[in-house]
Amino acid sequence: MKSIGISTEYITLGQFLKLADCISTGGHAKFFLQETKVLVNGEPDNRRGRKLVVGDQIEVEGCGTFIVSAR
Repeated sequence: MKSIGISTEYITLGQFLKLADCISTGGHAKFFLQETKVLVNGEPDNRRGRKLVVGDQIEVEGCGTFIVSAR
């Protein structure tokens, strides 16, 4: 499990995917989420604006498992 550190209260799922190197630009997030299975805390989610907070666990098919941590 890889840790992605944030220094703000939350990060959106689209921004997270970019930080986690699952997508190259934020513009790819919408299409990526339509085609790829993403679980947030064990629940499927495809909303690029979903707010992730410290402690959330994200599983991205073909990319890995991540946890949001404080920087």
